[in-house]
Amino acid sequence: MRQGVAIFVAAGLVAATLPFIRDHDEALLSLLGKAKVAVTGGEQPVPQKTIDPPPLAGIELQYIDDRRDVVTAPAHGKRNAELTIDPVAQQAALGFLRRGRVHEGAVVMTDIRTGRVIVWANYNHGRPRDVASEANRPSASVFKVVTGAALIEAGVSLNDKICYSGGRRRITERELEADEKRDKYCASLGMAMGRSINTVFARQAVTRLDPEKLTGAAKRLGWGLDIPFDVPIEQSSLDIPQNDRLEFARAAAGFWHTTLSPFQGANLAQTIANGGEMVRTTLVERVLDEDGEVLYQRPKQRQVFKRVLDERTAWAVARMMEQTVRNGSAFKAFHDRAGRPFLPDIAVAGKTGTLAKKEHGGETLITWWVGFAPADKPEVALSVLVTNRGPWRVKGMHVAADMLRFYFADKGVKGVRYPPGFSGPKRRKKTTAATQPGKRADDKKGGTSS
Repeated sequence: MRQGVAIFVAAGLVAATLPFIRDHDEALLSLLGKAKVAVTGGEQPVPQKTIDPPPLAGIELQYIDDRRDVVTAPAHGKRNAELTIDPVAQQAALGFLRRGRVHEGAVVMTDIRTGRVIVWANYNHGRPRDVASEANRPSASVFKVVTGAALIEAGVSLNDKICYSGGRRRITERELEADEKRDKYCASLGMAMGRSINTVFARQAVTRLDPEKLTGAAKRLGWGLDIPFDVPIEQSSLDIPQNDRLEFARAAAGFWHTTLSPFQGANLAQTIANGGEMVRTTLVERVLDEDGEVLYQRPKQRQVFKRVLDERTAWAVARMMEQTVRNGSAFKAFHDRAGRPFLPDIAVAGKTGTLAKKEHGGETLITWWVGFAPADKPEVALSVLVTNRGPWRVKGMHVAADMLRFYFADKGVKGVRYPPGFSGPKRRKKTTAATQPGKRADDKKGGTSS
C-alpha cells in the first residue's frame, strides 16, 4: 500500500473513534478533528498529512443512490461515501412508503449484533430530507418501552395484575386514582405494553417512579444524548415534568414531553435486543476522494458503547414487547383475517406509537413502529416512522410488517411470503435449516395511545 493511502486509512480510523472521546477530552477532540497521523518508514519520518475536513464530513443521506450493488451518498466536495446499506432491502423499504402514499416517512433497519445499517430509507414530499436523522416527532407510546424498563428496575413484576379504567384517549387526575367500582379491567405489565394501556403506565409511574428515575432511564436509553454515529443525528428530546404529577403520568404513558428520531428508534430496539448493551451503529463502509483514494474504512470489529440496562431487565422488556404482535395493538398488521401469522414460527418484539397533532391547517397523524425479530434470537432491529395528512392508507406498523415479511421471505425462510403486490427485487433462496430462524413453541393529545 502506498504511504498516502496508509495515511488516509489511519486518519479515517482515528476519526471513527471521535464520538467515544468527545465527551471526555475536548482538547484531544480538537487535536484529532484534523486527523493528523504520521506514518513512519526507514530512518526518517514521513511528513504528516491533514484530512480537512475529516473523512465523514458532509455526507448527504437525503441523496442516497441505491441503483448499484454498492449504495453510495455524496460527501464533502467530490468525495463519495460507500454505505453499508443492502440495495435490495433499501428499495423494498422505499417501495412500501411510496405505495402507502405517506406524507413523509423513514425506515431504519440494522443488524442487531454488529450495528451495521441495512436500510436507511427516507421519503417525503418537497425537497429531499434525511427524515431518519430528525427528532422532531413525538415519541408517543414508544416511550412506554422506557417506562417499562424503569418499572422493571423498580421491582414491578411482569405478572402482577393492575386494575384500571379509562385512559384510552387521554389521562386525567381521575384516571390516576384507583377505584374498585370503576376499575373493571385488569392487566399485567406485559399485557399493558402490548395493548398500550395508558392508565396502567400512568398509575404505575406515579406510584413506583419519580421524575429522576424516569429521566435517568430515558437518558441511558439515548434520549437527550448525542449517540455515537457516522453522521450528525438530532438528539431525541426529553422534558419530563418535575413538579406536576398529572403531566409526569402523561409523559410516562407517552403523551408528549419527548421526541424521537427513526435512528434513535432503531438504536432503542437494538439495545433491548442486545440484552441491554448499546452497540455502536455504523452506516459508512468507506469514504473515497475524487481520485479513488480511501480516506476512511469502517472498523470491522463490533463496538459496544456501554451497557445501559441489566440483562434481566432487557429480557423482561423484550417479553413485554412481544405482546404487541401476539395479542396487542399490532396483531392485525401481522396476522391475516383468520388470525394466521404472516411470520409463522417467528416471534416479533415491538412497540407501536400514535399521536395526532394540528399543524399546517390540518391534522397530522404520526405513527411509529420500533422492534426486532426474531424475538428469541434477534437478527434485525427495525424503526419505522409514518406521518399522514388527511385519509391514510398505512401506519408505521403496516410498513414494519411488510418490511419483516420481505426480510424473511428474501432469506427463504419457510412459510414466509412476500407482501401482496410486492414488485421490488427478490433474492429467493432455497429454504434450509440454516435459514429457518429459531422456533419459538393510537396516541393523541386528546387522542388514542397505542
